[in-house]
This record gives sequence, structure tokens and C-alpha cells, in this order.
Amino acid sequence: MLTEEQLKTILLKNGIISDDDAYKKISAKAETEKIPIENYIIDKKIISEASLYQGLADYIGIPYISIKETDIAKNILNLIPRTTAKENKIIAFEKDDERIKIATLDPGNLEIIEFIKKKTGLQPEIFLTSPTDFERAIKQYQKSIAGYNEQRDVRYSDSSKKEGTNDISNIKIIDTILEQAFYEGASDIHIEPEEKEIYIRYRVDGILKNVMALPKTIHNGMVARIKVLANLKVDEHRLPQDGRFKTVYKNNKVSFRVSIIPMLYGEKVVMRLLEENPKVLTLEQLGFQPSSLEIVKRNIKKPYGMILVTGPTGSGKTSTLYSIINLLNSPKVNISTIEDPIEYNIHHVNQSQANYKIGYTFANGLRALLRQDPDIIMVGEIRDNETAKIAVNSAMTGHLVLSTLHTNDALTTIPRMLEMDVPAFLVASTTNLVIAQRLVRKVCRDCVQSYYLEQAELKELKKQVNLEKIMEIFKKEKIVSEDEKTFEKLLFYKGKGCAKCGNTGYKGRTGIYETLIVTPELAKLITKGAEKSDLYKEIENQKMLRVIEDGFIKAKDGITTIEEVLRVTKE
Repeated sequence: MLTEEQLKTILLKNGIISDDDAYKKISAKAETEKIPIENYIIDKKIISEASLYQGLADYIGIPYISIKETDIAKNILNLIPRTTAKENKIIAFEKDDERIKIATLDPGNLEIIEFIKKKTGLQPEIFLTSPTDFERAIKQYQKSIAGYNEQRDVRYSDSSKKEGTNDISNIKIIDTILEQAFYEGASDIHIEPEEKEIYIRYRVDGILKNVMALPKTIHNGMVARIKVLANLKVDEHRLPQDGRFKTVYKNNKVSFRVSIIPMLYGEKVVMRLLEENPKVLTLEQLGFQPSSLEIVKRNIKKPYGMILVTGPTGSGKTSTLYSIINLLNSPKVNISTIEDPIEYNIHHVNQSQANYKIGYTFANGLRALLRQDPDIIMVGEIRDNETAKIAVNSAMTGHLVLSTLHTNDALTTIPRMLEMDVPAFLVASTTNLVIAQRLVRKVCRDCVQSYYLEQAELKELKKQVNLEKIMEIFKKEKIVSEDEKTFEKLLFYKGKGCAKCGNTGYKGRTGIYETLIVTPELAKLITKGAEKSDLYKEIENQKMLRVIEDGFIKAKDGITTIEEVLRVTKE
């Protein structure tokens, strides 16, 4: 509640009143309606709430902050327990290595500010906010599993509670973990039992991050709840189990793919989040450069042959294949797939799920698909000799075959196929295109800042990358000016870290690619059994944009960072 002196000063400064008499008139009306004068002047729109509290901030000499639109990172929000935050009208919304930024309605509460300083080891930076902003911000605790964490010792250690109480609590905890993972854009949830606690981690933009620690006493109940959802055996604790279940968040149907495996301290659960009806991205949205995009579009129009997408696990290979299928999908063609698992359902595409437990392998599924009059076939992965040979023969007999492989770059795909005992002439004659890719995190647009590379950074960078070649590519792609002739003069970008990106500096991901065309010249070398070094020379003649080079172009354009490109491309 503001004092009379504070209210008078603020109203005078904002030109709302001219003297004490004017203030008394407003005060009398508020008293008649039995409303506190602070509420009265806001309700009657005599002054806005933001202006009133901005004026109060100026009066007491601290900065004002509006946090109503601030998406506070959970690790920062939970530095102050929810009950403490509500009782003391104080909330943490941002921090760095030295300071923690706090919004409050009571900046004079020195005791709680000192408590926060000791608890976090950070210097509090105090901001005044408005009651409405504070109430909106405090609601973010409702989305956090911190609400359970505060009362966990009481809730789960009381053996006198009825049996059903813990069941209800487990349902709430699991529901909250799943919902929060969805809203944070997580791709995976890890529930990991240790000796004394359970750790919850989310994989966001490819990076695992700690979310919460919960008491070990609730572990069995949590796992049992997940097993019930996924229709698994609740009493089986010795063998791995896999399952799946669905739910809906904000009209989005989400499927959770569940894997449970016994560990030293209990069963570990990993759940993959998959949207049931995701929006399939275009090749442009995936991040293909114009030159690479033209190559891909030209090759997918060919009526037969193989297009292979390669890269490590989690590099977005399946998304690329789905985007290609989406481009090719029409009533004029029969597209059939054999996948493990089917990640997304595509309208008018015949998708089949491999099941190795019953002998329905990629090879067996591919054989069966060939009897289904297909025009285009997608095989989830070529992982053995049999599948490789059938895929190559299918491509040779008039089908367009799409598949993935695990290799580090595009060229290594060729010797990998040869290692699977596929004849060299068949590899050369059927492979149209190889796409190698990685996923890099994108710079957060809300906290992006530019910088120049320092000499120490340049020196270290030269050890890992051919900077002269990178500069030639920059000039060829026309992304540097005449004045920017050296790396010292180039502006790059990174995220400072903010509430929107969880103080990581990154938000979202994009792809970096290389597209290898099997030209007649390269096909001759493959057929002859040429050395890998000779194949690389031919690639140089193609002037193919390499994955790391594509990454540096995106770093120069401010899409990602140099550090991120090096992180995903190092072997």
C-alpha cells in the first residue's frame, strides 16, 4: 500500500492533481465508495497502474520493471520457493554469474533480500513491479514441478496417509512433468534414479538440462504411473519395456514414446515427445542454402535411384526425409515406408512399422513393399547388408529409394555401402544424391549481440578450420563487403542469455548440410575402386559446400554461433 505522501507526489508529478485540495477530493470519493485510494485511481483510470508504480519507483529511487510478458526460466524462478515468493511479494526473473534480478512489491523488506543473497550466493538487483504484473508472473509456478518439490518431504514421508493419496500425487507429478516438457519444447524426458533422489532432465534443442530432483520414495509410484499410461507390465522390473501413449496440450495431440530399463538404483525412464500431426517443414525452413536446395529439388524429380541422408543420431535425418516425401506426395504416386519407429503420420503415405521381435525387419518389410506396386520407397535406415542390397536393387529396377545411414560426412557413405558387400558398380549407378547434415542451435533473437573475434580466438580457430577457404566461400556467397577482407574485421553473433532462452543464448535449431551428387566422373572412380583421397579430389571439383562451411555461413549470418558449428562438426 502506498503512503499518502507517495501518492500525492506521484499524482502531482504526472499532472493528475495541482494541489492538496485536488488530492482530498479524490480521497473523499474513494472513501465514499469504500475503496482504497490506490485502487480507486487505477479503477477510475485516473492514472494507469504502470504509471503509478513507475512513479513510486522514481520516488524511492529504484528501477521499475514490467514482467507481465516475461517468460521466466524455471531454474531461475525456483531459486525462490513459491510460498516464499507469494508471502513476500518477490520473484526472481533473471540472473548471471554475479547478480540475480528480483522484482518485488516491497523493496523495503531487507530481511528477505538478505535471505536470497545468502541462499543463491548472488548479489540481488532490486526492481519494483506492479501488483498485476506480479500476479501474472507468480502464475508461472503453476507450470513448474517446483510446486511439488516444496512439499515433497511432508507429502511422501508421512506413512500415515491413505494409500490412494500417493497415487493421486504421482498422477499430478507425472502430468506436470509431461506438460512442462511440452511447453519448454523438449524432445526427450529423462527420469533417472540415483541412490537418494530422482533426477528429471529435459533435452531441449539437443542439449540435456537438469529440471528437478525429487525424493527417491516416490520413484516406484512414478514409474508405475508411466507403465499404466503406456500399457506396460506394472509388476515387471527386471526386463526393459517399450510402449507409447498419447495426450493433448492446447489442441496439440502429443505422443510419448516410452523406454524403461532397469538400472543400479531402479528403473530409468526415457520418453520421446512426438507431435501426432506436426507441420512438416519445407526444405527452405530446414535451412538448406539456395545452391544445395536446387541440387536436392533437381534430384528428387528423378524417377529412380537412391537418395541417402546421413549423419549421427539426432541430426534431423528423418525430418529431412519427411520434407522430401511431403514434396513428392501426390495422388499420382504410391509412396510406401518401412520405419522404426513411425515418428509422424503423413497423409496418403503408406507407413509400416518394423518389429524386430517378430522378425519384421527393414529387409523383410522392404521385400514386402516391393510387392505393393510402389513408386517411391522410404526405408528408415540401412543398417545391414541385406537391407542395403535390396535397397540398391529396388533403385536399379525403377523405384526412387530414400533412406538414412550413420556416417560422418557425405563421401563416407560410399565406402560404407561397399563395406556392406554391395558391388561398386551398383553403388555408382544407383546413388543419385547423398545429403550429410547436423543440427545446430540458433541464436536467441531476443538477446542477440554482435562481436569481433579476438586474436586468441582466431589463433585457436586456425588450428581447427581453413579460414582462407571459408573467406573465399563468404566472398563467393556475397555475404561480406569489400572492406571485410579478413576474419578480424568480420562481425559474428551470439546470444547474451535472457529469460526467453533460459539464459542459454540459444533458442530453436536449424540444419547445416552438404549435398554430394554422384556425377558420371565420380561414378567412374567408385566403379574403379579408387582411393578415398581420389574421391575427395573429385568432390573438390564439384565445389560442394561442406557441412562446416555451411555452418560458418550461418554463423556469419547470425543464425548460429561459431562455437555451436564446431561443437556439432568435430569428430
